[in-house]
Amino acid sequence: MKCITSARNRTDIVATGALRLLEAFRDYAAESCGTPRFYQAGSSEMFGASAPPQNEQTPFYPRSPYAVSKVAAHWYGVNQREAYGLFISNGILFNHESPRRGETFVTRKITRALGRIKLGLQEKLYLGNLDARRDWGHAADYVRAMWLMLQHDSPDDFVVATGGNHSVRDFLELAAGYAGLDWTKYVEMDPRYVRPTEVDSLQGDASKARRVLGWRPEIGFDELVKSMVEHDIELAQQELTLARAGHQVAVRGGAHA
Repeated sequence: MKCITSARNRTDIVATGALRLLEAFRDYAAESCGTPRFYQAGSSEMFGASAPPQNEQTPFYPRSPYAVSKVAAHWYGVNQREAYGLFISNGILFNHESPRRGETFVTRKITRALGRIKLGLQEKLYLGNLDARRDWGHAADYVRAMWLMLQHDSPDDFVVATGGNHSVRDFLELAAGYAGLDWTKYVEMDPRYVRPTEVDSLQGDASKARRVLGWRPEIGFDELVKSMVEHDIELAQQELTLARAGHQVAVRGGAHA
């Protein structure tokens, strides 16, 4: 029942929520003297099981309720654009990370845990599938792409990606190297954190965004990972300072992903 409720919540927020915003936007556009512009946030998860590299012509094959809902939101945007002549652009963004990434996402979960392990605040990190491959870029580059879409003369759909492809293991090894740790001593696999329908490999082809918008990523994978590790080591140091000053700081046995 919990899984069903979660799927319904995803649909209510990601799919139906997007439709409600688009309808409100349509009403505003009808009353507005100007030409408002709408950015609809898609996700590479919509491609799911489709073979990489994925671009705007790749069929969607979603593998989770979230991804299915994102596909619905995408087509709501296309429909509203074509039916009412509205400026609605769909950005299909591949994984974009930064030190501000939420701690429930695997990249930040890894760097956060490594920072805490390095300073003795955590003992273990539990992860699922280390072989899943993603196209990881920096959020700052991707936000610039969103802005460019809304400055363009006409609305359209754009894949935003680096064209790279790295496994979770690659990310983990690089992050542990920057943290000065041997990750094999601290990371354990837990089958409970393997997806029931895995997305094996996502790798974007952003040729259209490069050609039409003049966009290209400026921050590489290594630099991205390093910035996240450095940020989370500093955050762990702040936690340690608070602990030494007598504040209660949880020492975790492990973090799950």
